[in-house]
Amino acid sequence: MPIAGDARWPFPPERKAVVGVVHLPPLPGAPGFQGDFGAVLKRAVADARALQRGGADGLIVENYGDAPFFPQQVGPETVAAMSVVARAIREETNLVLGINVLRNDAAAALAVAAVCQAQFIRVNVLAGARLTDQGVIQPAAAQLLRYRKHLGAEHVAIWADADVKHSAPLAPRPLEEEVDELVHRNGADCVILTGPGTGRAVDGEQLRRVAQVCPVPLVAGSGVTVERLEEVLPWVQAVIVGTAFHRQGDLRQPLEEEAIRRLVQAVRRHG
Repeated sequence: MPIAGDARWPFPPERKAVVGVVHLPPLPGAPGFQGDFGAVLKRAVADARALQRGGADGLIVENYGDAPFFPQQVGPETVAAMSVVARAIREETNLVLGINVLRNDAAAALAVAAVCQAQFIRVNVLAGARLTDQGVIQPAAAQLLRYRKHLGAEHVAIWADADVKHSAPLAPRPLEEEVDELVHRNGADCVILTGPGTGRAVDGEQLRRVAQVCPVPLVAGSGVTVERLEEVLPWVQAVIVGTAFHRQGDLRQPLEEEAIRRLVQAVRRHG
């Protein structure tokens, strides 16, 4: 997982990074929106502050509460809401900031990132097609890399999922081949491996196998807990932690500063 001299890797190369997730409640336009965007904004900023106080290195903002998701393109109200949230978090914290617009609106994520000075975006389906509960999701790479060039946002890194959760391939193929094509043919700056669903553990053997061939930083993207760090950390440069930071593991509850601090300290000891 080379990172030396990588201008798009936003963390210190000498240590493992901890990236939290700000799971936004339903935004305007979503079926579950409760009519008070001010409350959504307040909750998001509070979660970001908890991550900073707990010692996290970065965070990803995602419209988790907007299910059911559009497969490709969200509405302008979602882009507007996420921009307001991301800008408020940028002003309130100095954490590395990432944007993920679910289910796979990579162009919207990049636009928000460029305007709000985020350092990276997460793209669930950068290459290859995946069968999901939103239908077949088509890859984003061709349009995304051209749009990044158009915006002059080449500094914004693309973190791409391999064998992304909550989906299935249309035709099975070796994971190592998928990772190779994500990087060399589709421009991924970082590769994320997850378990099959939100909060479910990534397979340690998969991490080991991919780490042997992945030419960019590798990140464990789900199911990371203090108890699993010894299995995960040797193979990755960062961990993304969402569920384990929420009160009682409930994504509807706020993030808990003590849970964040406990895992961050454990990563520092191991990594």
